This record gives sequence, structure tokens and C-alpha cells, in this order.
Amino acid sequence: MSKLLSLAEAIAKYVHDGDLVYAAGFTHLIPFAAGHEIIRQRKRDLVLARATPDLIYDQMVAAGCARKVIFSYMGNPGVGSLRILRAAIEAGRLEWEEYSHFGMISRLQAGAAGLPFMPMNPTGAADLERANPLIRRVADPYSGREVIVVPALQPDVAIVHVQRADAQGNAHLWGIIGEQKEAAFAARRVILTAEEIVDEAVIRSDPNRTLIPGLRVDAVCHVPYAAHPSYAQGYYDRDNEFYLEWERISQSEQAVQAWLEEWVYGVEDRQEYWARLGPQVHARLQVTPRPSAPVNYGQY
Repeated sequence: MSKLLSLAEAIAKYVHDGDLVYAAGFTHLIPFAAGHEIIRQRKRDLVLARATPDLIYDQMVAAGCARKVIFSYMGNPGVGSLRILRAAIEAGRLEWEEYSHFGMISRLQAGAAGLPFMPMNPTGAADLERANPLIRRVADPYSGREVIVVPALQPDVAIVHVQRADAQGNAHLWGIIGEQKEAAFAARRVILTAEEIVDEAVIRSDPNRTLIPGLRVDAVCHVPYAAHPSYAQGYYDRDNEFYLEWERISQSEQAVQAWLEEWVYGVEDRQEYWARLGPQVHARLQVTPRPSAPVNYGQY
């Protein structure tokens, strides 16, 4: 059965005020289009979880969508601080919970496995333990040595962007793989956005690349360029100039709200957003094809 919906329909149906939302993707395939649609639909009181909030959560906090952030490392990658998020936390307007990268992924792994917590070796991040009482130490029942444990994370909804998927939600992704699989298996509901919707025969032709099976997916949305200003390997490059520009924009509340009015509220969907970026940006982000070598799966 097809799970194809427009992105607006998927967000309206599966993201509710007060939900814990996990937008997956580690520098790559970040689902910006879904974040912008959440802003457009004026969702409120969300708990936003991510390993690295990136610009998407800076923008969602600026739009008033969040009451809390759960994260590991917070910054504008390669540029500096996430000014909006940091200011909201320091002013006491935004609740927060911080983990190491490995701690965050371990939480998702526990959630995906249906376990109450996940043990880790001590990391040396004692300051995180002091700042976050949910990071605890227990005795290993086998050796007696001390290990760190973190609680399971089970988002109400995970949003994952991929290069291609079929109408049932079986998804291929490649390049830098983040925590997409763990988030999809840990979440109660999954929205998938894809650069391409392909026949299931394409997905079946390369089963090892199917990191997310359709049985975990609730909605499939065809949204080309959904990851901009991050990137989709093989489709378009990372917009480093925008990351630098956001550093300037985010210094002014007025500039941030003007940007949201023009680029989020002022466009109907991702297609209009991409068109508004213009041919010069399109050309700058264009990538040269570089297919991998084919794999022979033999006779079956």
C-alpha cells in the first residue's frame, strides 16, 4: 500500500503539539524542508532532539516551536555558536538536556531495542554527568566495574531524509550515514522525505543499501532539495555560504524574523523555496556525477 503524502499532509497528520521530534542526519541529509513545514504549521511546545541541532533547530526555536532541546554538541558547524538556541537557554526560556555524541546514539539504540537504558564505558566527560542527572553510573553485574548508563530515547516522531525510496517507504541512503536507522527504529512514527521516489524494483536491486524498511515508515514524501542548506550526496552540495550567512543573520532578532517571513512563511513549499534560491545558487551546488562500481548479486 502506498504511503505517499505531501509533506504538508504528513506534518499535519503525524506531528502534534507537545511531541518529541527527532530530525535525523549528521551534517548530511538534514531534513530542513520538514523543519520549515513544522514552522509554517506553527506547531508548538515541541521537544526537539538531535545529535547536533544544526541551523534547523536554531530556526525552529526562533519560530517559537520548541519548549526543550535534547542534543549532543550545539553549534553552527565550522562557523561558531547557534546564537538563537544559546541565547534562549541562557535566558531560561528553553529547557535543555545535553549528552555526548555516543551518549545520544546510545539512547536511540536503547529505544530501538526496547531496552530501558544503554551502558557505555566512561568517557571522561565528567562535566556532562554533573550537568545532566540522567547520565548515571552503575556497577557492571559481571565484573563489578563502573559503567555509565543513559536512558532510552523513543521519539514520538522521527523525520528522516533519504536519497531515494519507494512508495512503501523502503529507503536507500548513502554517503555520510548518521543516526537515521536508529532514529527510525526508536520512534513511534516515522516521516520519510526523499529526493526521488522510485519503483520498488530499484530498491530491491540493492538490498544492502536499504537502511530503513517500509514497515517502520508512516509517511513517504517526495521532496527534492529537502536537505538544503545541508547536502544530499550525489544530488547537490552543502551550501557553505549559507552557513556563513546564518552567522550574520542570527545576530539580529529582526533579521531572523525577516528571513523566516521570506523563506519559510513566504513560500508555499520546498519547490517554491528552491526556485527562489535562483539559478546561480543551483549552479554553485551542482555536483559532478560519480557513480560507484556496480555490484553483482548473482542469480536468485
